[in-house]
Amino acid sequence: MKTLVDNAPEQKRRARRIRVSSIEILCAVLLVAILAQGRLQDLFDVPALRTGSTVFVAVCVQALPFLVLGVLISGAIAAFVPARVLERVLPKRASAAVGVAGLAGVALPGCECASVPVARRLIGQGVAPAAALTFLLAAPAVNPVVLVATAVAFPGRPEMVLARFLGSLATSMVMGWIWARWGKLSWITERALRRLPDVEPGQRWKVFAETARTDLVEAGGFLVLGALISATLNVLVPAKWFGVLADQVVVGVIVMAVLAVVLALCSEADAFVAASLTAVPLLPKLVFLVVGPAIDVKLFALQAGTFGKSFAVRFAPATFVVALACGTVVGALLLGGAR
Repeated sequence: MKTLVDNAPEQKRRARRIRVSSIEILCAVLLVAILAQGRLQDLFDVPALRTGSTVFVAVCVQALPFLVLGVLISGAIAAFVPARVLERVLPKRASAAVGVAGLAGVALPGCECASVPVARRLIGQGVAPAAALTFLLAAPAVNPVVLVATAVAFPGRPEMVLARFLGSLATSMVMGWIWARWGKLSWITERALRRLPDVEPGQRWKVFAETARTDLVEAGGFLVLGALISATLNVLVPAKWFGVLADQVVVGVIVMAVLAVVLALCSEADAFVAASLTAVPLLPKLVFLVVGPAIDVKLFALQAGTFGKSFAVRFAPATFVVALACGTVVGALLLGGAR
């Protein structure tokens, strides 16, 4: 019996030695890829795969810098902004806090990937979920970077910039008010609602680094999943379909709204994609620009991973309908029949 007890630590050490981690697996995969490079090129030299891989890489490359920005801001809020400060800044009434949060989105350049971890951190710091979700939708759509990009993509069309700003702001605030009225905390996963304690002064940088690292790992995995879905669907949408939208505005609005969800473009780049579709009228293009930053496959995956599936399956469809309606109404008022 004594011998077995004495050997137990040694057996545990041996088990730990032969344990294979993700680093070893990654190194093995890279080694195989390098050694079999020629055969892999022949195997995957298919136009559809090339297109899909290009879209996948493009979505990840576009979104990753802003996702990093978002997790850094998330970490800064967790480490350096006490909950009592946020409680003093935002109005007590949820409806009023929604308006403040919507306008606050103007101040933060970023994309929808960056806004998800920031919204989660705001909820963790005691901010009303309605206000945090309003900020989640407003920040990627009404910030100066996006508006300038839209102005560059549509030169001589200042009404397009104004319409995008108003349509996106209306979408975020309407969704915030809807959540304040009918939303339930039970739809949000418990880890996203967990109230964070104030951080001790000597631990701030440690909390900042740990929070940013955790949020990046969680959100990054779902970003890759969303980019993979986007690339797969992108390959399946024939380019010739756009030709039939020139004289079918209603069909064009619906198709461009669905396309915005499928393509999952970064909000800083989607205006240039919309402007390149010369056969499509301005109204469907505007709907594309309003719906895209509010909900797409990538953002749905991020929301599901951050706030839970129960939240995402309710919030995402409602956001799509509200964004489609707001974009259409604002576009009809400001753009009319412009092409």
